[in-house]
Amino acid sequence: MINYFKIKNKKNGFTLVETLVATAIFVSISVGIYVGLMNILKIMNIIRTKNIMTDIANEQFEIVRNLPYSSVGTVSGIPSGILSQSKTINRDNKVFDVDTVVRNFDDPFDGTFDGTPKDTSPADMKIIELTIACTSCDDTLAPISFTTKVAPKNLETTSVDGAIVVKVFDSSGLPVGGASVNVVNNSITPAVNINDETDVNGMYTIVDAPPSVGSYQIIVTKDGYSTDRTYQTGGTGNPAHPTKPNLTVVVQQISQMSFTIDQTSTIDFSSINSQCVATPGFDFTLSGSKLIGTNPNTLKYSNSLVTDSSGLLTLPNVEWDTYNITGIDSAYDIIGTNPLLSLGINPNVEQNMQIITAPKNGRRLLVVVRDQSTGLPISDATVAVTGPSSYSQSYTTSQGFLTQTDWSGGSGQTSFGSANKFFDSDGNIDYSSSPGNLSLKKLSNYVPNGYLTSSTFDTGSASNFRQIIWSPATEPSQTGTSSVRFQIATNNDNATWNFTGPDGTSSTYYSSANQNISSTNNGQRYIRYRLYLSTSNQSYTPTISDISFTYTSACIPPGQVSFSGLASGSYGISVTKTGYHSTSKNITIASGDSWVKQEITISP
Repeated sequence: MINYFKIKNKKNGFTLVETLVATAIFVSISVGIYVGLMNILKIMNIIRTKNIMTDIANEQFEIVRNLPYSSVGTVSGIPSGILSQSKTINRDNKVFDVDTVVRNFDDPFDGTFDGTPKDTSPADMKIIELTIACTSCDDTLAPISFTTKVAPKNLETTSVDGAIVVKVFDSSGLPVGGASVNVVNNSITPAVNINDETDVNGMYTIVDAPPSVGSYQIIVTKDGYSTDRTYQTGGTGNPAHPTKPNLTVVVQQISQMSFTIDQTSTIDFSSINSQCVATPGFDFTLSGSKLIGTNPNTLKYSNSLVTDSSGLLTLPNVEWDTYNITGIDSAYDIIGTNPLLSLGINPNVEQNMQIITAPKNGRRLLVVVRDQSTGLPISDATVAVTGPSSYSQSYTTSQGFLTQTDWSGGSGQTSFGSANKFFDSDGNIDYSSSPGNLSLKKLSNYVPNGYLTSSTFDTGSASNFRQIIWSPATEPSQTGTSSVRFQIATNNDNATWNFTGPDGTSSTYYSSANQNISSTNNGQRYIRYRLYLSTSNQSYTPTISDISFTYTSACIPPGQVSFSGLASGSYGISVTKTGYHSTSKNITIASGDSWVKQEITISP
């Protein structure tokens, strides 16, 4: 190539393209050489750093070799000694963390502490493990571990200590290796504070542990996992009767304890009403079912939580368990959840939880209906409640309802906000003479007919509309047949209003209460009704006192209904559903009860 350029130079010189090509070749070669050189220097630096780490390990082992055998151990460790469990060493302008673990080793040559024959002096020798990490180096250099054994010069004598065996499993019963085990005992001298890990079989063993009654506190965990531990009996902040008390070690005995941990999960809460509108700042209590103590029962998890201004809350690091939710909000009650209030959380999942709320209205009873065999919520079950002062009310599970009982606020309201207003009328409906009632307007006599159109009701999501229900205050026979009629309009754009009857066309009308709504309205979010009143005898008028719709949607709690405004006293609950056995139950709502939940199971 050089000869070529010489020839070109003698002839005509270099063109611009040739110069660029030569420059690119030169840069490529130079960059390759530079990268290769840098990699060589990096490898040499890693080798040098590893040599330093090896030198540090040899120095630490040399210190151990010059110690009396009884001093070979760690401060607050088992065996106890003068070595630090962790320290920092500066060498060659680099910082190294040195972690030291000393364990008693039971040599199987003369039997083992848990075998046959049984070794009554199982601490045959000691294993020293050093883990050295360069904290000032880049992340490509992993920590290095070094191990050696130290044996005593003299013959062993019968041990006066015991042994601790810790077994760690996950929720499926499989061993958890690499779990962090913290063992603390401040009641013996010297005190013990050990941090170590389980082996691949989920086991951690301490040989030659000093005897101590109910004093070994053990805490087991792992990154991304839950925590399991022992508790001091009656200690500050501890349960009076722990289900897993601190461990006791007895002379020449094995003290064994199992712990269960698993990956944690996340719960995404949303507090909303039955129209999918957020309930901001909703206060509630989340309680698990696992116990850490009895007499009285002490829950492992119970905490007060609150959703944010958008009605949302993300709760991470949740242990697998079955959780219950209780409302403690001053303004709203829980009228259901999706899924059900008893929320089972598995390991390593993200679970959504809707809390459906309603404004407080006296004492409230929440009834949950489940299938006896599957435990799943049952839809379309009729729940009837009777109680004091001739109270009688029934609702259908998994169905929401929209209702209006007052129109005295007048027309002009597009969306249903004020409960006593509506959209428009033809001027022939009287809504103000008797607030809470609708009738034909009376001049000298009643006008022959008139209509009123409601404001827009928003269910919050695509819904299936079930029934239209109304209650006539009066419907004299003199007014004629079908003196009360309705049509319904639904849509998803909140703009297109085509009023139709039970056959889905504009030529028919809903003329009897509790009539099924045409399926042509299903899958829509917004709904309006139009009321038509008429009379055959202008001396009489029909009168309507309330209008309601039932529907199902994503924000209606499954298998649940609630009853509000209850007095204290005894109540009867009856649950019926086609294809299931009817079930009845009696409950008492005390004067101090503001919210009561009752679960009822029914069988096919």
